[in-house]
Amino acid sequence: MVIGVPKEIKPGENRVAMVPAGVEELVRRGHRVLVQRGAGRGSGITDEEYVEAGAVLCEGPDEIFGQADLILKVKEPLAQEWPRLRPGQVLFTYLHLAPDRALTEALLERGVVGIAYETIQTDDGSLPLLTPMSEVAGRMAVQVGAQYLEKVHGGRGILLGGVPGVPAAEVVILGAGTVGYNAARIALGLGAHVTILDINVARLRYMEDILRGNLITVVSNRYNVERAVRYADLLIGAVLIPGARAPKLVTEGMVRSMKEGAVIVDVAVDQGGCIETVDRATTHDDPVYVKHGVIHYAVANIPGAVPRTSTYALTNCTLPYVLELAERGWKEAVRSNPALARGVNVVAGEVTHRAVAQSHGLSYVPLERAV
Repeated sequence: MVIGVPKEIKPGENRVAMVPAGVEELVRRGHRVLVQRGAGRGSGITDEEYVEAGAVLCEGPDEIFGQADLILKVKEPLAQEWPRLRPGQVLFTYLHLAPDRALTEALLERGVVGIAYETIQTDDGSLPLLTPMSEVAGRMAVQVGAQYLEKVHGGRGILLGGVPGVPAAEVVILGAGTVGYNAARIALGLGAHVTILDINVARLRYMEDILRGNLITVVSNRYNVERAVRYADLLIGAVLIPGARAPKLVTEGMVRSMKEGAVIVDVAVDQGGCIETVDRATTHDDPVYVKHGVIHYAVANIPGAVPRTSTYALTNCTLPYVLELAERGWKEAVRSNPALARGVNVVAGEVTHRAVAQSHGLSYVPLERAV
């Protein structure tokens, strides 16, 4: 199989979809890997390392998209990349289609097979390709939140952990999944007071069992969210429904009730955001805006700020699935691997993921009928 790795073009995105070790494994098994020149530079990987691993360097994306049967990316294709996609080509990347009607329609029109990292799901409900980036994003949410709480960045001028005689900051986290756990872990480690809300009481019980420090767990409902948001210095949105648009848990009225100079970091922005005033995604070049006196950080590719860590963490997990797709072809691979099958969002003009179809009011076609 011919596998293509183009350079990411999303603003501030320095990750790359394959590292030299993965290239070497694919080439060893008889596959041809095309890598765009400079694709790994942002992650500290040189072209020479790819060549030594057996990759064929290409000057631009046209050659890669034109020849590859399987396109490996980190982020969803942008509008200028859509015309390069062709019918039957397999696109393996983070897609986040539920909040993006234009991209969904483009993939349907191009007739590609779109397999989304974020909806690959094992039988126990875990999301193996979303987890490593959720770990990074959760930890970074606290890091960037602490930065924007500084007065020089427009915040309230609060040190997250406080000092003796001065209270620590109040960090409120919506969602106790992978992002929420990692955010809580870092915030507690810095000495903050942490409130974490979730609808799953068993998950909250787990949080109390494994985390130590100034932690409060609260069942998520409108009343409790409204109270917690009001006293938050740093509010982190960490809600996820796999493949679906994130629910709006925090209303604009709730944001109005927040303290002047408080900070919101909505990690759920790539699925539409769970906070009503997060009405657009931002970039690493221009990451924040202020609304109702509250700083909003809404970068949709938070892990892209630490690309070396993120690239290796991601490709450690994607490579086994890439090998399956390359060795068996996508049809046989999804037939034999239910987790991979759940990642298939679109096939030849049909939506094969129920949550994506529901988000856009489109017809849903079960995968077994589309294959």
